[in-house]
Amino acid sequence: MALDEKIYELRLQKLKEIAALGQEAYPRKYATTHTVPQILDEFTPKPAEELEAARVNVSVAGRMMAIRVMGKAGFAHLQQGGRQLQIYVKKDDVGENGWALYKLLDLGDQIGVKGYLFRTRTGELSVHVAEMTFLAKSLLPLPEKWHGLQDVELRYRQRYVDLIMNPEVRDVFVKRAKLVQAVRKFFDARGYVEVETPMMQPIYGGAAAKPFSTHHNTLDLDLYLRIAPELYLKRLTVGGLDRVYEINRNFRNEGISTQHNPEFTMLEFYQAYSDYKDLMDVTEEFFPFVANAVNGTTKAKFGEKEFDFADWQRLSMREAIIKYWPEAAGAKPAMADFADAKSVDALVKRFHASHAHMPYDPKDPKGKTIATLFETVAEEHLVQPTILYDFPLDISPLSKPKPDEPDWVERFEVFIGGLEVGNAFSELNDPEDQLRRFEEQVVAKERGDEEAMSQVDHDYVRALSYGMPPAAGYGIGIDRLTMLLTDSKSIRDVILFPLLRPRAAMASDDEAEGAEK
Repeated sequence: MALDEKIYELRLQKLKEIAALGQEAYPRKYATTHTVPQILDEFTPKPAEELEAARVNVSVAGRMMAIRVMGKAGFAHLQQGGRQLQIYVKKDDVGENGWALYKLLDLGDQIGVKGYLFRTRTGELSVHVAEMTFLAKSLLPLPEKWHGLQDVELRYRQRYVDLIMNPEVRDVFVKRAKLVQAVRKFFDARGYVEVETPMMQPIYGGAAAKPFSTHHNTLDLDLYLRIAPELYLKRLTVGGLDRVYEINRNFRNEGISTQHNPEFTMLEFYQAYSDYKDLMDVTEEFFPFVANAVNGTTKAKFGEKEFDFADWQRLSMREAIIKYWPEAAGAKPAMADFADAKSVDALVKRFHASHAHMPYDPKDPKGKTIATLFETVAEEHLVQPTILYDFPLDISPLSKPKPDEPDWVERFEVFIGGLEVGNAFSELNDPEDQLRRFEEQVVAKERGDEEAMSQVDHDYVRALSYGMPPAAGYGIGIDRLTMLLTDSKSIRDVILFPLLRPRAAMASDDEAEGAEK
């Protein structure tokens, strides 16, 4: 029998003994007067004399995180809300049954206590227990100071234990909740309407990504989990909802990394009668507002990178490539070098001559090559908050083209701490142009681009044909923004239950690897 199984059996026996004392094994509720954080916040500043004179009675519940027995008395720590409060249990005060219960408790058990507040000889705020109630048994042992769950992946799998043992993990998700509250406060105050759009869609769109597919049995209909809510939100602007936003779950059937999870959360919003420059101004208001709401400051640290959410630079994609062009690659490019495919090809060849190869296919459209060049040359340098604007048309099928440069579109992305956290553009509202671009996407899909759209969304084109006002739209990654605000290295650190490969599948892979060796 494994150690955990033996402990499980021993604790089941203890549970029976607790029930024999007249305690319910799994009671339905416990009435409290305070939480542990409330007691600590309110009474920690008060001296022993004041507590003694006031005789403050409390009823509080939580999880046992430390237990000491010293003859006919003992101390323990009760944890709730990520904080711990000491309790003092004395046989003479709790009686024979109460003392017997105390000696049957294990680390991790849930209990409720009634008593009064006092300070010990060492000055620690504590509850002098008069009555103790059993609430739930931890049949499995908690890891000792987390030594038993050092495996990061195991922490993701058993997030419930991670939250018990690591207050800093709990703090991450409390801050994430504050972030979402701040998002709603920001947009509600500016007249936006929060909406919900379909997660299951007959035609996926609004981003370049490979979808997950499913099937509705009753309708006998193949559906996709949405990769973005964009096309539905823009239908709403056609319908007269001039300012809308959605905090939405998206699903993309792509690789997993420290920055990518197949299921993730986005904020997406649309503002009628505006263009992408208006949303640049919103950007410089939104991020400092949220940072202050979550952390009380606009300054932050992400790994070794330090930045200020209130300090922004604006660069076009071409300017960024020029600014960060490596010295070893020779003279910096000029804006004119991005004008045609031949000059772009010459830039790439010059870059290759002095640096490692970047992904490049001469058959790719010019705009895609420029975007790849930016990712290789400049992206890693964008630590301070940066609005990177003016993108190639070839990689922006939903954006409005610049009036004086038809090969470029009115689009920007936001980079902070080296992460891309936002994407915005002036929305394309010409139905004929949109239809043409959808058809180009279908051709790209047939050519082998897995992230291109597989069908033309004729209903969306029909919606545009009713007249969509000029508008600008924006998507911001809630997960990545949480990473920046909590200095979390991986997107899995800010998702409570990230998608993981089943243990059995991992074991099979390991065995296969061993056989090959």
